[in-house]
Amino acid sequence: MSYSTFAQYYDALTRNVGYKERADYLCALLKHYGHEPGITLDLACGTGSLTLELKQRGFDIYGIDSSADMLMQAQEKTRAAGENILFLCQQMQSIDLYGTVDTVLCTLDSLNHLPTEKDVLQTFQRISLFLAPGGLFIFDMNTPYKHRRVLGNHIYIYDTENVYCVWQNRYENVGCRVGITLDFFERKGEAYTRKSEQFFERAYEEAHIVELLEKAGLERLNAFTEMTFESPEEQTERIVYVARKPKQ
Repeated sequence: MSYSTFAQYYDALTRNVGYKERADYLCALLKHYGHEPGITLDLACGTGSLTLELKQRGFDIYGIDSSADMLMQAQEKTRAAGENILFLCQQMQSIDLYGTVDTVLCTLDSLNHLPTEKDVLQTFQRISLFLAPGGLFIFDMNTPYKHRRVLGNHIYIYDTENVYCVWQNRYENVGCRVGITLDFFERKGEAYTRKSEQFFERAYEEAHIVELLEKAGLERLNAFTEMTFESPEEQTERIVYVARKPKQ
């Protein structure tokens, strides 16, 4: 999935994400575990908003995403901010780094976009391969509850200054998967042009994610309800996982 169309409108549709607040939260997590971020990888960095936010806080950080179109947006954004960040176009399941990193971040349910459980495991294994002993892997994932009850078969409308977006979901019980169709309508003079993007998100129970982490040689340290230090509950929509590569 290239997300070529989505990349054009991603920032406009995610203005409420709160990247500054998310950066604050990630810094608090790192401090909580007494972990210096060191060389940091922002995996599935998208248009680089969080990468840039952390770079401006002094992180030695670079980003990876599978979408060249997303990375073009990221490059333009970082140049405009007067920063220089390395961005690499790679699939999560087959990342190939120049050396080890001390911290890996993967946010905003990016791992839910992987098509199969095998892809999630392969991603964890590649992260484990390039994560230095004692390094932290912090990521979040949408929960089965969110897929069933929040995304479900619902339709959402986003009306921004430059684009009108219709977001349609189709829930599939098998695999707890949601098919997402995005239709973008952009005004061109007196007419509108329509572009579409389709992809899937798949959710997993917390115990299953822990099992995959262990298979990849990573240990789960904790799991929190998003943007908190509270344990996940039945109606938690997104879980933040903190995992570590054991010291050898």
